[in-house]
Amino acid sequence: MTSILLYAGLLILCFVVLVKGADVLVDGASDVAKALKIPSVIIGLTIVAFGTSAPEAGVSITSSVLGMDKLSISNVVGSNAFNLLVVVGLCAAIREFAVDSEIRKRDYPLCILFSALLIFFVRDLKITRIEGIILFALILGYVTLLIIMSIKTSSMMSHEDNDKVSGKRIALSLLKIVLSVACIYFSSRGIVKSCSFFAKLFGVSDTIIGLTIVAFGTSLPELATSVVASKKGENGIALGNVVGSNIFNILFVLGISSSINPIGNLSKGNLVDTIICLGITAFCGIFVFIFKKFKRIDGIIMLLIYAAYMAFVFMREFGVIVL
Repeated sequence: MTSILLYAGLLILCFVVLVKGADVLVDGASDVAKALKIPSVIIGLTIVAFGTSAPEAGVSITSSVLGMDKLSISNVVGSNAFNLLVVVGLCAAIREFAVDSEIRKRDYPLCILFSALLIFFVRDLKITRIEGIILFALILGYVTLLIIMSIKTSSMMSHEDNDKVSGKRIALSLLKIVLSVACIYFSSRGIVKSCSFFAKLFGVSDTIIGLTIVAFGTSLPELATSVVASKKGENGIALGNVVGSNIFNILFVLGISSSINPIGNLSKGNLVDTIICLGITAFCGIFVFIFKKFKRIDGIIMLLIYAAYMAFVFMREFGVIVL
């Protein structure tokens, strides 16, 4: 009984710290974007996306080192599905928003491409060290591309705006980002630990924990950050954070994990989940490429699709659906 109360208290405390950390992160990222004349979408795709992907990196890398390969990949796949359907869906349900042109032309197509690449690598039910190195090399190239483009944009904007930037202001904003990312990371770990405790208490398997509890827990930073950003009208950060996080999860998290220790012994279920994740990414692409916006009804539909996916996962786990 003492352990239950302890973990329940830890869960509540971590939720409070997580939400506050996300709020400070959005403010700090927005300040840096404005001070350095960098578009908020670039900040969302890099600093915020990397920071909020830290929990996935911690869980998957640790899982890979410990030989828990199914947990390592199910965490990434589950997090990416959650990010698109729940995070973006909830943001749209709260307030409809238009898709940034840069995300539509550059980042979302890459997200679809990398999701397809993951299926290609997992087709033989493993991710080799060479494949991990390829994934990691791709994330380095992607970040380099974003930095080059942000420098060009910053240079163009500097000719239009001659306001002097305070070094103290930038330093303070960067400090806010670092502290908020630390709060998000440690609070997320506390949430995952608490959720895992309650999942095991109720006899739920590790597979379900990876796709649901752990995926949900490690995606809480994206959820909190994007929802807060959406409420503040920072749609560039809200959607850019999700797309950037999904790319980071595939390329950085799985790249590092499989480079350190090749991921093997995967199941057909893991392959099916990567295919479903690509399908979800392609489905959301309808709103990105064709409608160029997410309406409230779209958000509700996305949330319902996620509920259906979770129902499928549980039915598969308990043998109702056999692959």
